[in-house]
Amino acid sequence: MSHREHKPEAAQRDTSLPEDRVPLPPDPVIEVYKRDIDRTLLRENLKLTPEQRLLQLMDFQRFFEELQKAGRNHT
Repeated sequence: MSHREHKPEAAQRDTSLPEDRVPLPPDPVIEVYKRDIDRTLLRENLKLTPEQRLLQLMDFQRFFEELQKAGRNHT
């Protein structure tokens, strides 16, 4: 299969974990990083479609540009 061909069934892959998997012990470094991450924001963002996320990013970029303009005009 060439890289140009689309394989729609790949999007429907079974990603469930096997029932006999052994959980890994927590990694202390990862646990330290997790303290400082608001996972609720990540979960909410993942509920959005890719298009919605892109539109949200574009809105943020416009807002940031306005802040930059206001800062330059203020000084």
